[in-house]
Amino acid sequence: MAEEDDARIRILQSLRGKICEAKNLGPVSGPNRQRDLCTFCTISLDQEEVFRTKVFDKSVSPFYGEDFYFEIPRPFQCLSFYVYAKSVFQRDLPVGKVSIRKDDLLKYSGKEDWFSLQPVDPNSEVQGKVHLEMRLNEVITETGSVGQQLVVRIIECQGLPLISGQNCDPYATVSLVGPARSDQKKTKVKKKTSNPQFEETFFFEVTRSSSYSKKSHFQVEEEDIEKLEMKVDLWNNENLAQDVFLGETRVPVKILRNDHIHKAWYLLQPKGNGSKSKSDDLGSLRLKLTYIEDTVLPSDCYTPLCNLLLKSPDVKPISASAAHILGDICRERYEAVLPVVRLLLHHNRFVPFVSAVAVLELDNTQEANTIFRGNSLATRCIDDMMKIVGKSYLAVTLKPVIDEICESNKACEIDPIKLKEGDNVVVNKENLQGYVQKVFSSITQSSSNCPLLMCDVFRSLRHLACKRFPADPHVQYSAVSSFVFLRFFAVAVLSPHSFQLRSHHPDPEISRTLTLISKTIQTLGSWGSLSKKLSSFKETYMYDFFKSFQEDKCIEKVKKFLDEISSNVSKESSGLEDAVVLKEGKVQKRAQGRKRLGKKNFKKRWLRVTNRELSYHKHKGKEALCIINVKNIKAVEKLDESAFNRKNMFQVIHSEKPLYVQAGNCIEASDWLEVLGQVSRCNEGRLTTFHPSNYTGGAWQCCKNQSTNAPGCKPCTTTVLANLQLDIDCDRETERIFSLLSSSNSKLQDMEDACASMAVYQGPQREQEEYSKFTIQEPKETFQTLKQLRNVMEELQRQHNIRNDTAAQYGSLYVCTAVSTYHIGTLIHM
Repeated sequence: MAEEDDARIRILQSLRGKICEAKNLGPVSGPNRQRDLCTFCTISLDQEEVFRTKVFDKSVSPFYGEDFYFEIPRPFQCLSFYVYAKSVFQRDLPVGKVSIRKDDLLKYSGKEDWFSLQPVDPNSEVQGKVHLEMRLNEVITETGSVGQQLVVRIIECQGLPLISGQNCDPYATVSLVGPARSDQKKTKVKKKTSNPQFEETFFFEVTRSSSYSKKSHFQVEEEDIEKLEMKVDLWNNENLAQDVFLGETRVPVKILRNDHIHKAWYLLQPKGNGSKSKSDDLGSLRLKLTYIEDTVLPSDCYTPLCNLLLKSPDVKPISASAAHILGDICRERYEAVLPVVRLLLHHNRFVPFVSAVAVLELDNTQEANTIFRGNSLATRCIDDMMKIVGKSYLAVTLKPVIDEICESNKACEIDPIKLKEGDNVVVNKENLQGYVQKVFSSITQSSSNCPLLMCDVFRSLRHLACKRFPADPHVQYSAVSSFVFLRFFAVAVLSPHSFQLRSHHPDPEISRTLTLISKTIQTLGSWGSLSKKLSSFKETYMYDFFKSFQEDKCIEKVKKFLDEISSNVSKESSGLEDAVVLKEGKVQKRAQGRKRLGKKNFKKRWLRVTNRELSYHKHKGKEALCIINVKNIKAVEKLDESAFNRKNMFQVIHSEKPLYVQAGNCIEASDWLEVLGQVSRCNEGRLTTFHPSNYTGGAWQCCKNQSTNAPGCKPCTTTVLANLQLDIDCDRETERIFSLLSSSNSKLQDMEDACASMAVYQGPQREQEEYSKFTIQEPKETFQTLKQLRNVMEELQRQHNIRNDTAAQYGSLYVCTAVSTYHIGTLIHM
């Protein structure tokens, strides 16, 4: 049972951040002149590129402003940011890089820092690890003296880099190095693999002169074993060209003084341990990083904490609930609310909870025109809910018009101070007005596509606002518009890349256009309250521009839209949601062999998936070459690397032959698997088993079964039936909440002390600085919840400790037998 539990433990990693800007970028070798420097940034996990910014034109201090977020689906050693100079006629040239070891990521997590760029040296671009076994044998020489023989077995390597996008042809050289010697031996070349299995043994002669009275005839008989080291270099065999260095590791022979047999994994290191001569100043890069690593235990470990959180909507008052307490003690941490929102959404408990915290906020709101304008727990919860639930809604409503704005790029500047020479303000005003009208019409005609959950929340807010301010006839509109216009649509227009409406941060000119549109949409949306005045514009040019909308019956359109998304009237779907594009991008697709004589080679294709169909095209925007109804998908699974000697492959098993696809990197592969798995998980006839390899040479390569129709030999990935937009890993979210609570332990204690003090002292509440920052309405009820939180956290921490004690500790002894001792030679995080 313990082994089964350990198998259910998951290490989940994610990275969120921003590539902000670079400054004073240094000289670049090659034909690019510094004044013509056009640059872009990439992010790599080890040597695998997983993200790329757009190209920034002609600046040595470019502002990239690119946000990124991805789940990290595999082990890695190093996170690297590269700055490249774009070249038209040859390979892009590296300017410099910032490399951060995984162990150091937490030092920078949640902070914004400037990092100096380091030179990009091919001999330092390494990744992977090597598994070695070493032992010393005593031997008798021809003269009868006693000598020592070093036996080195190179077992395997893992995670070697791709070379030109393909698996490499690796081999290893093994050397015994000392002051007076350098004996080298070489393994066989392994073809097309990033995880070669060598299983080769090499013998080197060595003596311990201080330990033996007899002299041997070995040349190194006087050599001190303290100065000897075993050096292993990995190379890619290039046949006719020069072999490519893949990494090295050095192990001192003296390590065998205490261990008769030493068996270890070692991280590959740069050549010469990465020592570099002093380089030119290459500039610096400003980054903001948040790295999260969660050790997720089996589900039953989280049941007590999960249940306590899910009870929150029923706790009276709501401020005494576990979910509210978390929001209270972590109010400065933006990410703290998100896991609670996800958990409540998954269990259909979000609406009662957010309604309760909205009542609490409304009780503390004195004027109707300031309703839901602060950064409170209620507004943060609804913000996160709209981003999760409203993703497809935004895509249907705004993406087409945002694409048009970004691609047509008409001049829209109307600020006299910012107008460029030759600009026509009248034409610009017409362009801007046309864009605003399209965005406004798309929004006000989209009520039938508004997700039901958002409508439920808006309906509740509207009712609660009317109850709190019964004398104000317009508060029913402002309560809803403050979210759907100000915090949802206007923000998405302003920053479309943050809502996956565009792949990159817009150019400065387009960004300025979107800013002007967003300002106007905010004000148009506020007209539903009838309390927004034109005089609220600080800029005269915006006041003049906005007057042109007065005759367009905007108020009536906004009120009608707000009524439709917050009333009890059932809406008829327009069907537009059926056309939502969930993911699209470039892939390598293996030909399916429909022609008997056709080659089954890999070709570049544009893959596109909606909730209706999966299709691939020769290029983006071209006619589909093949369409697969998602209802016909029976399984979506990873494909073994050995199937085609390619990484990051997956297969879509449907009613015809499997579709084999190679994604650009591990992040892309994980995203495709997730999206396709979600959209097909409710299909009838889904498979329970699959073949992780391909059928070739008359048999399945995984199980050697010769029947093409043989059932799969491996269980399919288990799926949980859930709404497409609410596919939430509850165990992981609860683990996140546990981590947040644990890191805020001192604040929990302060809150307990405040409750105890208030419960004993029945006079007027003391506004002590450390107490007043908490929301405590009923100290006894709050204290009871805090005690329950303490108990479940202690038990969950105990479960973590048990598994930490029994699990392998990287960098320390983890298996000991009578025959051998195993170590991790260099700190390795899986």
